[in-house]
Amino acid sequence: MITFLSKKEQQRRFLLGYHLAYETSSRKKDWNNIFALWQSAATSGHKRAQFYLGTCYDHGLGCKRSLGTAIEWYLKAARQGHAVAQFNIGFCYRNGDGVEQNYRKALKWFARAASHGDIPSQREVGYSYFYGQGIQQDWKKAVYWYKKAAGKNDPLALYNLGLCYKTGEGVQKSVRWARYYFQRAGALGHKKAAGQLKKLKV
Repeated sequence: MITFLSKKEQQRRFLLGYHLAYETSSRKKDWNNIFALWQSAATSGHKRAQFYLGTCYDHGLGCKRSLGTAIEWYLKAARQGHAVAQFNIGFCYRNGDGVEQNYRKALKWFARAASHGDIPSQREVGYSYFYGQGIQQDWKKAVYWYKKAAGKNDPLALYNLGLCYKTGEGVQKSVRWARYYFQRAGALGHKKAAGQLKKLKV
């Protein structure tokens, strides 16, 4: 029998679980207790608890690992507007993880998350436009979305912009701008950026 909790109690249980999972110095986490707290809040409709319960199923924390069940909970949170859950659903559809690969559905969820300001999703919308996955190929729109994510220091988006300026795809070819974006990507830890810098001709 499912007991539906008040909004206040949902939030209390979610926050207690979050504290036990991420805000304590203890190396050994009581994932069974954390899982139970999030599960009770999630089944009552708490958006963030639904997302974190999905991560528990995704990684087998306090429960048996089940990607299918993780996706069910991600979807519940995503439909309530949780941006990272929306990104995760998009990622699953793009790669065919736990669901049948579907680029159009992937883009739909990436676009929803991107509209909420989710940086990786903004980059993935750009990626979808660049390669024509789930939508007609449009390099200029790809660059637009890459720049949105790059403006928030996303190393992959910065690197992708470097490639666009190197080859002139969606922008006017420019060694100077390619170097600029590769340098920024490299400074943020993108491993291939240094190799691209060496290949650039002045």
